[in-house]
Amino acid sequence: MKTTVLALVALSTLAACGGGASNYTTRGAYAPKQMFATGPLQRACMSQGRKAANTQRCGCIQAVADQQLSGAEQRRGVKVFKDPHKLQVWRQSDRSGDNAFWDVWKAFGQSAERTCS
Repeated sequence: MKTTVLALVALSTLAACGGGASNYTTRGAYAPKQMFATGPLQRACMSQGRKAANTQRCGCIQAVADQQLSGAEQRRGVKVFKDPHKLQVWRQSDRSGDNAFWDVWKAFGQSAERTCS
């Protein structure tokens, strides 16, 4: 009896989560949404002439940045695109602000990689 009640509660909980079809086409095929935004990181990404940089990827990176980084962090991040060695300097710095930025930027980079690859 207890098992049946627990199973019904679990099933009800899962059913309440819904399953919105926003990522599916009318035929049921998976169609992921492509994130895109314009901003300072998107422009810096496009302007550096890297092989993997394209409008979609750089726009996606900016969209992730808009979700995770403050405006000041984005402006500081532009410097990373222009001079990647700065990130290494900040990572090894003794300054708490540099260390905090490194932690935020690392988390952002991991999210952007998962989302935009």
